[in-house]
Amino acid sequence: MELEKALIVDPVDGEYTGSVTIGDEKIAEIRRFSCMPEVIVMPGFVDLHTHGQRGIDAMSASPQDFRKWAEMNFQQGVTTFLPTTVSASLKNLQEVMQNLSQLPLSIAGLHLEGPFINSEKKGAQNPDFIYPFTERHEVVLKAPVKLITAAPEVKGFEKLLKVAKRRNIEVSIGHSGATYEAMKVAFEMGVRRVTHFPNALTPVHHRELGGTGAGLYLDFNLEMIVDGIHSVPEFVDLVYKVKGADKIMLITDSISAAGLEDGVYNLGGLEVEVIDGKCKLTSNGSIAGSTLLFNDAIKNFKNFTGCSLVELSKVSSYNALKNLDVGKLGRIKEGYIANLVVLDEQLSVLKTLFKGEEVYSKL
Repeated sequence: MELEKALIVDPVDGEYTGSVTIGDEKIAEIRRFSCMPEVIVMPGFVDLHTHGQRGIDAMSASPQDFRKWAEMNFQQGVTTFLPTTVSASLKNLQEVMQNLSQLPLSIAGLHLEGPFINSEKKGAQNPDFIYPFTERHEVVLKAPVKLITAAPEVKGFEKLLKVAKRRNIEVSIGHSGATYEAMKVAFEMGVRRVTHFPNALTPVHHRELGGTGAGLYLDFNLEMIVDGIHSVPEFVDLVYKVKGADKIMLITDSISAAGLEDGVYNLGGLEVEVIDGKCKLTSNGSIAGSTLLFNDAIKNFKNFTGCSLVELSKVSSYNALKNLDVGKLGRIKEGYIANLVVLDEQLSVLKTLFKGEEVYSKL
């Protein structure tokens, strides 16, 4: 297969025109030449925080549902993602892990969002299933788990971090009431990631930077839900100006309502009402995930910040893969796996390639 007359966008080598030849699941050859590009080619998108889509929920999905979810994600240009849980019983979490034990297609593992978080910053997490980490919870810190969101001020965090490091699981700070000092201690212990920044963190104050200030001031990598609801466009642009594109990872935090009509849905046993695409708990009005689809997230980030296409390739793919230490993905480079997305000038997905095969085409 060959992608011809393309504007090729690589997060390291920059952008240039030419063609990409694909063979044996990999990028076999890249030819640079001057031309009027007909399409934009970027590394396949990566979403490391998504609870569901189009009626599928990570907490109840069957192995067949997970595969269907992966296939639907190809329509958004997503070639790597982590289905994400909410705080739940150990039994429920183990059931999800079992259903995802045979990782299908583009699913790289599982993201546990909770239950080892701060109940005072629970957001749309079920308080009945929020608890501190103990040795008996080590059973969920194993494959297919690749990422876990936890609060550093909650009892057991240091033990959790040690176990996670041994098992090559990334820890992200989220749903946390941590002060700046607590965030700094976690950073010094090796934590480098913050979940759906700045949501469910302590706010900035000029006498106490809090979790939000720590995310900006320290060298953390930040997840961001760029839907214009979780953060206004100006805040997204502020984070971009302060941190730069190298430290931002776009996520959707989507729930099962994403891609469907407004209505009433379920998230971790809590009732969620979706009105005009906005998800809120019916009990208290808290924001409860999103209906954001990934292709819209990249368009929003470009519109909110005016970033370059190279920067866009970083926040939509390269940074997330680097954060999880995934090799041979996220670049348009010879020898790399051909997970690619083909876009038009408006950044709408035209085609998605997964391991060199065309898995979605709008053409």
